[in-house]
Amino acid sequence: MTLDRHLALSHHTSNVRRAGYFHIRALSHIRPSLTEDMAITVAASMVHSRLDYANSLVHGQTNVKRLQSVQNSAARVVLKDNHQLSSGDLLRKLHWLSVQSRTEFKIACITYKVLTTGQPTCLSTLLNHYTPLRTLRSANQYLLQHPRVSTEFAKRSLSYFAPKIWNNIPLDIRLCSTLPTFKRHLKTYLFK
Repeated sequence: MTLDRHLALSHHTSNVRRAGYFHIRALSHIRPSLTEDMAITVAASMVHSRLDYANSLVHGQTNVKRLQSVQNSAARVVLKDNHQLSSGDLLRKLHWLSVQSRTEFKIACITYKVLTTGQPTCLSTLLNHYTPLRTLRSANQYLLQHPRVSTEFAKRSLSYFAPKIWNNIPLDIRLCSTLPTFKRHLKTYLFK
């Protein structure tokens, strides 16, 4: 991670983009000799691993769009597309979630683990179950309490955006009994 004094993460995003485009250029040179499955594996290991590292920190920022351009370029190289298809069509064809959806997926998985295991305790203290003051239908929806914040900086905290993401997930997915089942249903939901 590269941090600046304002915690805007623009330097980190620039470094991730630079590394991502370096590997995409290298992939484009060897792409004619690779099968599509091999190219997908190489792109996932070299580009997606960089995009996914600490991606929950850039959730909801303008830097996500800059990272999305890296993923779009990787998809074009993998599918040998010369701007014939839109970026969304390329991602659907490869069955890749967008950078924003990948971030939401990661945050939702962390939230699921914290809620089911209570670990790590430093995160479990940040997430509180929603309990209405009187009997409401939402009482048994397995929702999280959404805290009120007054600054834009506070909106970047896990205690703010984890409940927001969690509460938007359908109840049947939130109630999954195992993590692999939760991940599978969540990915399908986010992909739609």
